[in-house]
Amino acid sequence: MSRGTVIDIFYLVAVVGFILALKALSSPRRARMGNLLGAAGMVLAVGATFARAGLGHVGLMVGAMAIGVAVGVPAARLVRMTAMPQMVAAFNGVGGGAAAVVSLTAFVSTDAKLLPIYKVLEVIFGVVIGSFSLSGSALSFAKLQELVTGRPIVYRGQQRVNAVVAAGILALLIAVLTTDSTVLLWILLVLSLALGLLFVLPIGGADVPVLISLLNAFTGLAVAASGFSLNSNLLVVAGTLVGASGTLLTVLMSNAMGRSLPNILFSAFGAVITAGTSEAATTRSVRAATVEDVAVLLAYARKVAIIPGYGLAVAQAQHAVRELANTLTKRGVEVFYAIHPIAGRMPGHMNVLLAEADVPYEDLREMEEANREMSTVDVALVVGANDTVNPAAKEVPGSPIYGMPIINADEAANIVFLKRSMRPGFAGIDNDLMYNPKTVMLFGDAKDSLQKLASGVVRV
Repeated sequence: MSRGTVIDIFYLVAVVGFILALKALSSPRRARMGNLLGAAGMVLAVGATFARAGLGHVGLMVGAMAIGVAVGVPAARLVRMTAMPQMVAAFNGVGGGAAAVVSLTAFVSTDAKLLPIYKVLEVIFGVVIGSFSLSGSALSFAKLQELVTGRPIVYRGQQRVNAVVAAGILALLIAVLTTDSTVLLWILLVLSLALGLLFVLPIGGADVPVLISLLNAFTGLAVAASGFSLNSNLLVVAGTLVGASGTLLTVLMSNAMGRSLPNILFSAFGAVITAGTSEAATTRSVRAATVEDVAVLLAYARKVAIIPGYGLAVAQAQHAVRELANTLTKRGVEVFYAIHPIAGRMPGHMNVLLAEADVPYEDLREMEEANREMSTVDVALVVGANDTVNPAAKEVPGSPIYGMPIINADEAANIVFLKRSMRPGFAGIDNDLMYNPKTVMLFGDAKDSLQKLASGVVRV
């Protein structure tokens, strides 16, 4: 076999590895193997690329890879789980930018007049989508990192401005196709960067994870376009896989929030906090409990459902919650974790967080399975969750979260909220479950409260 054939076989094996990796990532039990399989496929693909005959600028490529490793490895090792969405946004943006640069380079490094129309269209697609993904991901990172406000940024005539910029991009696209102008292509890149920023501005922080998933799909398409420009089947297939999986994830996240994708992208959700503005919200009171009270309630329960949320992730309380669960299990209490699809900030976020604390996979219940058991639960322990257990999603048609599937914590015999304060969740609305006669509030840092509860159960 020729060298080219052997390299193509290696590429095919790498692609199969990518597909199997995605399949494995659909289960927490196989996710680690999926990551390793995907990484092995990428190493194989990179190695095969370096084996190609006539490869130039090897030193520059190795140097660029060394810089990437020097930045990427510490970033991945040191990032906190609560910051995972913004790291995904940052890495995704870099991928989109790289795809745009590759497409642009393919255009300027040859005589554009000799390129067929479809090749120029491939370049334009890669530049527009890659640049859009770069700037959009950068602003998404800034919103989640609280470098800019997480609230939607809206202004008069915003949609008209966006429409004008989009029309300008379309006009430039046609102009580049007819003139083969490199200058116009650069202007097209700048306008695409601007549109990415304008597109993300009116999206609230609670919806940014969905946006990141969508931008990830865009980056995949940009990579596929750059693959066409470079005549690389590997990039075409890999980019298409990323685009398809990102699209599916976006749809799943939208469904988990009970909202359509257009509503998420264009409704400026979260622009106004409504919690605490009504008379009812200011006059109602909650029942506060002590650690000792809750410890006794848990110790004498038969079944406990732990419902984790973003607050657990912020407090880094995954080890403390496992300690409490282990303590209860030793007393003969049945314990399981009810996981909402978007608990934390992204699908799988909470599963990974709990896996860090060696929580057994069999103790995790997806939302539908958990809800089937909730009516038999003695205590629902809500740790840092809010919107994902808010009955307004079922009972208040005018609520921003109406229609969103939730964990039915209200069906448990007793509900305990572990929260720092009465501050609302991402949706910015009051949670009637906190005022339910079956509910008690245990205020304080989640990690500290869970550790005290574990000690308190032992003393009962």
